[in-house]
Amino acid sequence: MSALKQPVPVFPLADTVLFPYTTLPLHVFELRYRTMVRDALSRGRTLALALLKPGWEEADFGTQEFHSLGCLARIDEVEWLPNDCYDLQLSGLSRVRFGRVEKEFPYRAARIELMPEHPYPEDDPLVEMEKLALVAAFERLLMTLGVESGQARIDRSAPYAALVNALCAGAELPASERLGLLAMDSVFERGQKIRELTERRLKVEALARGKSPAPPAEPGESGQQN
Repeated sequence: MSALKQPVPVFPLADTVLFPYTTLPLHVFELRYRTMVRDALSRGRTLALALLKPGWEEADFGTQEFHSLGCLARIDEVEWLPNDCYDLQLSGLSRVRFGRVEKEFPYRAARIELMPEHPYPEDDPLVEMEKLALVAAFERLLMTLGVESGQARIDRSAPYAALVNALCAGAELPASERLGLLAMDSVFERGQKIRELTERRLKVEALARGKSPAPPAEPGESGQQN
């Protein structure tokens, strides 16, 4: 892990876990976080997203504890709204471990250490097989949920890590479980885990609808990326 030289602004959220290689729209309206955005735009356009710990609702605003694992993000797009709020488009850059909080006002800033994920060969046959199995499981889930086959296609050309992390970020799981997926150092193991969770949900949804899980879409069909 490598530490950044300067403290990084920390944006804590209650139910959002950002993953590397994924994007996140974020509406910023609180005064302290509007100040954070303005400062970040003038200092490298980076901030770190953190997940609040349970019980944050009872704590004083601005003092709520957050988990030690988060994600460094870059502000890719920003829209300054007439009411002085912001609409942002963030990109996840790297997992981070939060260290000492160096600043409390007007927003928190903390020391962070980057946590690179284990490298993997994109052209490894085992990785390719796992990627295809994950895509097939998710497409079957979408079809079981009633999405038309033409709209249930996943972009197979996306890098494996980007695909895995996007599905983890969007999974209908408690935030703590998504954070657990982020904590996995191996993208390959994370991909296996989200595939298993997808297949499990597929069976539950199919049972609830009293039908067999939808079959995989035919290879070679083109469709919209999800």
